[in-house]
Amino acid sequence: MPQVHTSAGPGASAIDSIFRALADPTRRSVIERLSARQASVSELAAPYEMALPSFMEHLKVLETCGLVNSRKKGRVRTYQVASEQLKLAEDWLGKQRTLWERRLDRLDNYLLSLKEESSE
Repeated sequence: MPQVHTSAGPGASAIDSIFRALADPTRRSVIERLSARQASVSELAAPYEMALPSFMEHLKVLETCGLVNSRKKGRVRTYQVASEQLKLAEDWLGKQRTLWERRLDRLDNYLLSLKEESSE
């Protein structure tokens, strides 16, 4: 099996946990809903056909990686998006996009030069 090289720069484990959390469609849906407004556990769990303890595990994953914050007031726990962690993922994706755009631009230039040489 080939060895995979990764860049383990600052924040690499944080980004890994963010993408692991976002790999699940239920958790992505929760983030989308919380992007509109904060919500209680019962409001968040209502649309899903799963036991509350199972849904709470999704919230725990999101909170552990820092994508959401919660606070408890009385018996009600309310969640909201933690935009700083989403910014980490956005920055990483932006760097990847820039890298690939540069690579594709170089390829385009190379292919154009080959075309010009062949037409001479």
